[in-house]
Parts: sequence; structure tokens; C-alpha cells
Amino acid sequence: MSGSGRGRSRGELIRRRAQAQFVGRRAQLSLFAENLSKDPESEEDPAEFLFHVRGVGGVGKSTLLRQWQDAARRVNAVTAVVDENDVHGVQQALTGLARQLAEQAGTLKEFDKALELFRKEQDTSPGPVPGQEEASVSSRMVTQAALGAASLIPGAGLVTAMANPDTAAQGLDRLRSGTRSRMRQRGSRDEAGLSRAFVAELERLCTRHQWVVLFFDTWEQTGRYLDGWLLSLLEDEFGPVPANVVVVLAGRDELAERTWAPLRSQAADVPLEVFTAAETRSLLAVRGVTEPEVVEAVLQLSMGLPLLVDLLALARPSAAEAVGASGDVADMAVERFVQWITDPHQREAVRACALPLQLNEDVFATAAQPEAEGLWEWLCGQPFVSGQDDFKHYHAVVRASMVRQQRAHSPQRWTATHLRLADTHADWRAAVEERLPEAERWDDPVWRRHLLDETYHRLCAHPGPYLAVALEQMVQAAGRNAAVLWQWTKTFEQAAQDTGDAALLSWSGRLGNALADDEPDLACLTVLLTCGDLGTAARSWAHAHRGRRFYLANHNEEALPDLDQAIASDANNTRALNLRGEIHSALGHHNQAITDLSIAHNLDPTNARTLISRGLVHRKARRYDQAITDLTIAHDLDPTNAWPLIFRGQAHQLASRHDQAITDLTIAHDLDPTNALSLSSRGHSHRYAGHYNQAITDLTTAHELDLTDAWTLISRGETHRQAGHYNQAITDFTAAHDLDPTNAWTLSSRGLAHRQAGHYGLAREDLEQAIAAEPEDLSFVFEQVMLDTVESGLGTCIDRWRQLLTSPVSEMYEDATRFFDLFRVLILEPGDRLAEATETFLAGSPNHDAVADVLHYLAELSAVDHELADRARLCRQLIVERTSE
Repeated sequence: MSGSGRGRSRGELIRRRAQAQFVGRRAQLSLFAENLSKDPESEEDPAEFLFHVRGVGGVGKSTLLRQWQDAARRVNAVTAVVDENDVHGVQQALTGLARQLAEQAGTLKEFDKALELFRKEQDTSPGPVPGQEEASVSSRMVTQAALGAASLIPGAGLVTAMANPDTAAQGLDRLRSGTRSRMRQRGSRDEAGLSRAFVAELERLCTRHQWVVLFFDTWEQTGRYLDGWLLSLLEDEFGPVPANVVVVLAGRDELAERTWAPLRSQAADVPLEVFTAAETRSLLAVRGVTEPEVVEAVLQLSMGLPLLVDLLALARPSAAEAVGASGDVADMAVERFVQWITDPHQREAVRACALPLQLNEDVFATAAQPEAEGLWEWLCGQPFVSGQDDFKHYHAVVRASMVRQQRAHSPQRWTATHLRLADTHADWRAAVEERLPEAERWDDPVWRRHLLDETYHRLCAHPGPYLAVALEQMVQAAGRNAAVLWQWTKTFEQAAQDTGDAALLSWSGRLGNALADDEPDLACLTVLLTCGDLGTAARSWAHAHRGRRFYLANHNEEALPDLDQAIASDANNTRALNLRGEIHSALGHHNQAITDLSIAHNLDPTNARTLISRGLVHRKARRYDQAITDLTIAHDLDPTNAWPLIFRGQAHQLASRHDQAITDLTIAHDLDPTNALSLSSRGHSHRYAGHYNQAITDLTTAHELDLTDAWTLISRGETHRQAGHYNQAITDFTAAHDLDPTNAWTLSSRGLAHRQAGHYGLAREDLEQAIAAEPEDLSFVFEQVMLDTVESGLGTCIDRWRQLLTSPVSEMYEDATRFFDLFRVLILEPGDRLAEATETFLAGSPNHDAVADVLHYLAELSAVDHELADRARLCRQLIVERTSE
């Protein structure tokens, strides 16, 4: 301190220190401090890793968390805290936590890279509605494309055509999505990548700091987004979480038994009760309130609730009469606090800023107006104002009281302030729209926030006239994802509570009940469709969104009526036309699919998604040239998007133009090196061309990009099997089975590899389990009959071969038809037609993969009883000679 200037006096410093002193909660402070002194890996008395602070609103949970955060930082811990203002999904929570950790410990490079990738993938998603659910649309598009040829189904080969085509399609869909079903419940696949990067950063931080402590406040709200994700994190699903990471939750309710059962017994429960009389007296003394009658009055009015004690103390009452009054306890405490603010500008600023749901300096300036200039920092210092990141907010108890008082006592100012705030958010929203195409607005969180705040304020100003508009917006929110729907519903509920309007309260109750449904989006859309005031466009969208939800859940037949109604309400709804076209494609109605997608394309010729969908329908119908035409136009519309090139490459692949396929897939990989599908598809093309080493290289890289994708592992295992690397194949199939133990295909593929390696006992175990899981899949039966023939000879199996090889084969699979004709002649029709059947099979120009499969089967049959072995050897020789020409 400079010797020439006068610093603060000792008395001033004492008063400041007294004001900042934290009163009460000594046991809880000691509990946490002692925990930080323990060894997290001790077997006798390890440190707790999970705390749950709970109690009613105003009991001091957030205040205790701030004290715990200070305690952690005093022992060289890095800390971060998020609450309901920061969290509307996993990505926002991780971003907020990472930003705070980086401020203390330096840049988190790996997380920043993963976040950049996450945002890039959101921007380049093949669907127009990026997000958690739309990832499923991409998977379904790939799946539907695969229906046109069995060769896209790894590990199944030509034999797959013996299965019902729909069953085969469902198998592939399970293959691509089964290992992610749990991830979709606890966060999207892309968010899993973010989570893995975050855990990697935690590992790095924990080597340099004694503790990393993560605080999650208002868990009764944030837990809706993070419950499952946090469990996954703590159970090491995103990588090993270091033992010196501590997680602290704070909320009003106990942890849900159903969700938290695995860890509830290991969570340190910290219930907070209201202050004792002694703690209340201590806090009042710190605040300078010592008059016995005043202290007694505060004790009675506050009932020991720390927030109310603090408010009444800060009002500096000089007599009991200034405290005591009848009425609602919280209202009286808040009103006393406001009345004792002597500066009129401060007093009006406190009242006006209770109306916005969240505050930053710009919102503050709009709400409080020019008279409050310079008071932002003062407001942020009030005990009922909190917030970690860009926005601050009033404590719910205080805000509710101030809102009630202003609505009752100043209705004109109430309306005027809400309209002013609504108009300001509308202006800010319009500014965002200048840089944002209309189709992307609902996917932009800044645009959504301004629209949501504008809607809230207009509902508060004029509930009746604006109700229909708000419900139409709710339709769009229900069509996005669970996080957006929850945010919109809760804001609507807040408007209903703040206005007390009967119609809003009725709709709030109905929507709240729908939100608690197991399928909240479907339930909300169903409720909204009962609104007679919905406009034609909104009603069309409600049906379209509900149809889309059914579609994503693979309930195609249930989706069609909704999409029919959506199009009947608005024939120009291209989204509904696109979805109905994709569903017709999934159901095998190719002509109807093409009709819908062509109408959608004519309405919006610049929509690449429509062209991609139509291209995939053509591809599924084996009209490869038309598919390539559509996918080429889609690529020209957006040359930076890798998806049209990936799908076009697969079309070339199915047409046996492997060089062109590899070219397209290489360009797609260069555009997006993180897209595992481009690499796995290129690996398939290399495999079909017989380039096993290149195939394994691509499939290995694809697997490293997405460790949760069993499909890539099965593909690499199939490549190893065809190359004769049976041990490596079995290793891959086993890893794929571990990722998804419910997938029978991995068992069948591993059983095939075991059989060809001569491990007949292990082969039988795998194939029996596969058949038990899916007894109608004839491809599994084929492999089992092959095993029995190899082990016991043809004689004991001839009846089963006859039944199998006379089973109907889908007309879509011409290669498979020729394959069955060949095996029917080989096994059931001994004579002189073998050469003819072999020529017929080869005349279809089967790819290297199909030929390799046949040669493997023939090699196995060459070792069985004499007559069949001779024919198998002859057939194999003919194929080898013919394909080597």
C-alpha cells in the first residue's frame, strides 16, 4: 500500500470482514474439509467422491457450495460449478465446466478439439434437424440403403438373402445402433466423444492438482439433463475417472431411487435444515442486528430460513415493528428488504430486474432503464443474485415474491416492462436472423433463447392474446429434442405461475403431465393437437413431428397416418413429404417413396437432404445410375458435405465399380477425416476388390474413430476371416459381441470363423446361441447345417439341406439366387449341371467378396464324404480357373 494515500481503516476492514463472514453450517464445512484431507484410495477410510446436498429453497444450498468451493481451492483443487442457467444438455454442461477449469489450470486442448469436432458434426449432419435424435435418421438412411444388397451387411455374405429382407434390415439397424442404445439414453454419440475428451482432461488435471471438484447446483432441474450422463461418467463409460475427482450435487429432492440405485449407497447425503436459533442470532450479529426484540421478531418471521434471515438482517431494522407483520413470510421478508433500500434508483432496479428470467448487463439496462446506470455490479452483489457464467438470476423465493407484488400493486408497470423486454428480445432475435437461414433458426441456441424470453414476456403482458402463438412455438420445441422441449415447457409453466392466468395454468398442467410421460415429446404433441386454435401450418408440423418420432422409433406404420395428416393440412410441408418418402422406402414402397421425394424436391430444389433420400431409394431399388445422379446433384449443392459422396461411393460399390467407389470415399474422407463411415465403406470396397491389407487398415482407423461401433469390428473380422486370419477374426467378433451381447449376428460370424478354423465345438456353441436368439434367421441355420455336414457328412444332413435350399429367396438378391442355384445343384442334384450352374453364378459378375465366400464353403465341403467332396472340388476348380482369366 502506498505510504502517501490513506487506506481503509481497521474499523472498515473489520466491518467488511464481518459482512463476508459465513455463519452456520459448521458441521457441513468440517465434513467437506476433512474429506479433502483423506486419501481417495484408502481401503480403511477413503475420501467420499460423491456428495448430495439437499434442502428446501432458500435453505442455503448454493451458499454452502460456494463455501465448499473456496475450501477446495485452498488445498490446490481446481473447481467448476454449473446450474440451471448453464445447463440445457450435456454439451452445455461440459462446456461450462471445461471453461472454468481452463481459467484455473490452462487450456484444455483435447476438450477444445473435441468441442470443435462436435460443433462441426452438428453443422454437417445429413438431416436438417441436427441433434441427438437426428443421428438416428442418418443411421436409418444408411440402413435403408443397405436393404438393396446383402453385401452391405458385414459377416453375412450371400447367405443373408435366405432371411426375410425386413429381418435382415432390422439386423443391420441393430448392428449399427444397438451398441449405442444405452448412449442415446444417457447422451448422444457425439456427446460421448466430448465426454471422453473431458475425462482425459480430468486425468491430466488430477496429475497436477490434489483434487478436481465438480459442483452441480439446482440438481432438481439440471439433473433432468445430466442424471444418466453423470452415472455413465462415474461408472467409467467415458474412460477411467481419477479417484481424486469429487462430484457435488445440490438440489431440493432426494436422489431418484430408480436412476441412482447403483451409487446411492455410496453418495454422502448432506441434508440442510433451517438455521437453529443460535445460528440465526449469529448471522444477525454479523449483520449488525443485535436489538433483542428485533432479533426475536426476525426469528419468528424467518422461521430460520437462511435466505430470509439474511434479507431481513440486511434491511437493518431498528425496531421489532419494522419486522413484524401479517401475511406471507417470504413476501414480508422481501418487502421489508426492499423498503429498507434507501436509494430509490437501487430500489426500483431491484424490483424491475425481478421480471426477467435471467439477467446480463444488457437485459439489466432494458429492465431497469437509464436511471439505474452504474448499478449492475451493485445488483450482482446482492445475496439473492447468483449465477456462474454469462447470466445471473434471482433466487426463486425472492423472485416469486417480487413478481407477485408487482403484478398485484403495479399492473400497468408490469405490462409495460414485460412488453419492453419482449420487444428488446425480438430485436436481438432479428439481429441473429440476419446471419442465420430460416431453416437453421430453431437449431441455434442464441436465437432460441431470445425467442423463448420474448414469448415469456409477451405471455406475462397479455396471456390470452398470445397463448395460441406460444402453443404453436411449443409444437416446434416438441419437434426438436427433449432438452428444448423441457426448457420451453418449464418457461411456459413459469409464465403461468407468474401471471396466475387460468388458461395458462390449465395448459401448463396438461403439458407438465405430458412432460412426465415416458415419451414426453409424443405426449406433448398429442396434447397440443387438441388445441382448436392451432393454425394450419402448426397443426401440420405437429403431425409431422409426431410422425418423425414414430419413424425414429422404427414404428413406420404408426408414423404414416400422422404424415398423411401433415401433408393434408399443408401440401407444401417438405419435411413431412421427405419423412413419408423415407418411410415408404423403409417399407419397400419404392414408387411411392420416389413420388413423395420428387414432390418435395420440386418444392425445394436446393434441399440436398431430399436428393440424398431419393438417391438412396434408387439405390435400394438397384437403380444405381439414377441413385448416382441424385447424389451427384446433392454433392454439387454442398461440395463440403461428405455424406453425398459416402452414399455415392456405396452406390458405386454395389454396382461393382470399386475404383470409383474408392475415389468417392477417399474424397469424402479428405473432407471429413473424422467420419468413420467413409473409412469403413472404403474398407468394404477394398475387401470386395480383394485388397485385404488396405481394407484392414481402413477398418482399423474407422474403429479407432468410433470405439462403440460393432459394425466396423464385424467388418474387420470378416475381412480377416476371408484372408484366412481366423484368430484375428475371432478376436474382432468377440470384441463386437462384448459391445452388444444381444446381437446374434456377431455370434453367427464368430461361429463361422471357428468352423473354418476347425474349432467345431466352439462353432457349435456360437451358432446354437445365435439360432436360439433368432430362430427365424435362415442364414444362421445355413451355417449350422454346414457345420453338421463338415463334422458328420452329408447323409445325416440331406433333409435339412433340401428344406433349406428350396426356401424362397428374395427377388432383390440376384447374386444370392444364383448362389442357391449353385448349391442346390451341388448338393441336391448330382449330375452334369454343375458346370452350367457354376457359369450361371459367375455370369452375374459377383464381387471378390462373394466369390471368396463360395470358395471357402466349397473348400469345407471338399473334405466331406466322397461324392460331394469331388463335386465341391470340381466346382471350386472351375471358379478358380474362371476368375483367374
